[in-house]
Amino acid sequence: MMITIYGVLRSRASRNFWLAYEAGLDFTSVAVIQAYRLAEPGAPGAPMHTASPEFLKVNPNGQVPCMTDGDLVLTESLAMNLYLAKAHGGALGPANLAEDGQMAMWSLWAATGVEPHSLSILYNRLAKPVAERDAAAADAAEAALRAPFAVLDKALAENGFLVGGRFTVADINVAEIIRYAVPAPALFEANPHVKAWLAACHARPAFQRMWAERDAEPA
Repeated sequence: MMITIYGVLRSRASRNFWLAYEAGLDFTSVAVIQAYRLAEPGAPGAPMHTASPEFLKVNPNGQVPCMTDGDLVLTESLAMNLYLAKAHGGALGPANLAEDGQMAMWSLWAATGVEPHSLSILYNRLAKPVAERDAAAADAAEAALRAPFAVLDKALAENGFLVGGRFTVADINVAEIIRYAVPAPALFEANPHVKAWLAACHARPAFQRMWAERDAEPA
């Protein structure tokens, strides 16, 4: 079977490329940019994007990332990573059913309880033009993350990883969501285990490779 990942690194596909590099996967990537980033997505010669008919045949949701593994089609970046880790990721995946549940638990915890707030921090303190930033929204998001960060810090205090005493897909999935909150340094100063863990995740060669490729993409 041939794995294909559709998306660009300036999207949640960053999670999938990171895992693929960690696992040493043989895969093909197809660059699919978000349609909203193009001034004229319908213009002749426009790059493949999320509203392109050929991409919608793969993912009718019109979102990146998505992936295929043979006849299997998956969307949702965290689910894609959980599948890839289990099917092809060796020690990145679960060793037993209990670890499988824990990896899913942490991924869903981050997606539901952390990501909305961490994205608000990213957008309103860094990504948006200054005139469009909402400082009150960013402050509220930071306040909302104090309790989840404390939970994560306590979980990491034992051995520095989330599941099984080793680096796994759970660390990738959660780290890529926690990364959005970096423009709130007080959260990390108050939670030293989270700060050290994220730094260790970002020092990994596979992350560094992914990030260098991301930086090389058009903004």
